[in-house]
Formats: sequence, C-alpha cells, structure tokens
Amino acid sequence: MWEIFTIAGLAFLILEMIIPSMFFLNLSFAGFITAIISFYINDFVMLILIFAGISLLSLLLVRPVLLRHRQTEKTGMEGKYIGKIVKVIEPVGKYSGAISIYDERWEARCDTEEPIPSGCEVKIVKYESLVLTVERI
Repeated sequence: MWEIFTIAGLAFLILEMIIPSMFFLNLSFAGFITAIISFYINDFVMLILIFAGISLLSLLLVRPVLLRHRQTEKTGMEGKYIGKIVKVIEPVGKYSGAISIYDERWEARCDTEEPIPSGCEVKIVKYESLVLTVERI
C-alpha cells in the first residue's frame, strides 16, 4: 500500500511544480508521511483517514509558514525596468520625451508640469503600453 501513497506524493509534488501555490506541496508531504505509516498499518480506510488528517493539519499549520517565507522574484517589466535609474535623452514632459535604458530608446512621460531636461537622471515608476513614466530624482 505504500506504493499508492508514494505515487500520490510524487503526483502532488509534480502538480506543485506546475502550479506553484504551496497547496499541492502539503498534500505531497501527507502522501509521503502516509506511505511511511503504511508500513505499520495495513488498513486502507485508516490510511486514507490518516492522509486526510495529515493533509488538513499541513494545510492549516505549514502552508501559512511556507507562504510567508516564499521568495517571489520580480519578472517582466516590473523586474527589468521599474525602479531603475536612467538618463533622459530627449526632454521628458507630459506628452513627449525619451530615455535610454540598456542601450534602448524608450518613450517616456512625467506627471509634473515642468519638463525634465536631457541629461538628467530619472527613476522609472510605471509602465503603460510601451511608454515609461518617470520621475526626477
């Protein structure tokens, strides 16, 4: 019977890799622990109840800890551009302007009335449809 719970643990582990939610990881733990317990208990119904109990306890006690300590990396535009300090290559105002980042030219705008002159350093604060919003630093 240990094979059934080991396979279930592996299946839940693979699901966690595909859908990282820290939910299936708890079920995987329960599957592996129940597989170990199955060496001592041969009643399948009792093992199912043990699996359910361990799953519930794991979800209630371990999942919040895992979610709190999970490191999320910024990806896409947020990780690559937002928060970066760049140079203005064309004066940036409410309706026109350009900056250079990673040797690329990007359209830029600012929310202030006064335009930001060329050569100034600015911080990228927002991204909207190929236009970066910047603020003077």
